[in-house]
Amino acid sequence: NNFAKKHKDGTELDPKIKEAVLNRSKERELPCAVAFEITKELGVEAAEVGKTVDLLNFRLVKCQLGLFGYMPEKKIIKPQDTDNQDLKEAITNAAVDGRLPCKDAWNIASEFKLRKMTVSGVADAMGIKIKPCQLGAF
Repeated sequence: NNFAKKHKDGTELDPKIKEAVLNRSKERELPCAVAFEITKELGVEAAEVGKTVDLLNFRLVKCQLGLFGYMPEKKIIKPQDTDNQDLKEAITNAAVDGRLPCKDAWNIASEFKLRKMTVSGVADAMGIKIKPCQLGAF
């Protein structure tokens, strides 16, 4: 894969982010959780870390919502039914054109004190896809 193609030619890398990604990645892969540790440590936007990963042609793995970067299946979320109408309503209200932004899924998980993968599983069961990714993976 050539992830750098997602960005305009001549896109500049932030040297601090590049150094952090190079120091924290293994075998050209950076887990989602580690990418977010870098955003906190450096005080930068998640999209900037994702762009740096792309431009280095590294792969983001182990999405915290279970949507990509797992072996052998790629994604590990399973549709989850719930009787929690408040949770379903929060997902429906945050969805835009049948898609729940990753950031909103995280916020809902925090608000309801649930695992992020629980929220993505419930959204999946409701036929709502998670998109866009905060890191720009999808």
